[in-house]
Amino acid sequence: MKKLFGLVFLILILVSVTNFTSSKLQTSNSLEGTWELVNRFNYDGGNVVDTLPNANGYRQVKIYSKGKVMWTRFAPDDPEDWFGYGRYTATDDVLEEQLEYGSKEMMKVVDTVDVFRFELHLYKDTYSQITLDDEGLPTFSENYKRID
Repeated sequence: MKKLFGLVFLILILVSVTNFTSSKLQTSNSLEGTWELVNRFNYDGGNVVDTLPNANGYRQVKIYSKGKVMWTRFAPDDPEDWFGYGRYTATDDVLEEQLEYGSKEMMKVVDTVDVFRFELHLYKDTYSQITLDDEGLPTFSENYKRID
């Protein structure tokens, strides 16, 4: 009987610790799925000063699945290929992407940046990843809509 109580107690502790340590992970909305870039914002002093719509057939798609991220873009005016693949983590307000490989041009960027860290605004069918400056003010964002 003592062994049974001990086992039940141990299971309760493990469940409690698991719930406590994973509480910061996304709970209400999820990045899991496929997203298409809608537009980008430029900021000045924390305020949006310019909206850059996709133009001339430009498309950018991101796929998040089981801790992995893959993205690609098509820009008819740019002869370079741009894509990347790697890992991601997300909490309620932070998105981090660590790319493992990508296109030739993207690998030049990856060689200088280990982890891409963004402020995350996530909703059911939209999200924004916002680049912050050294003072924590937004400078640039990419705004996506869910397409699956």
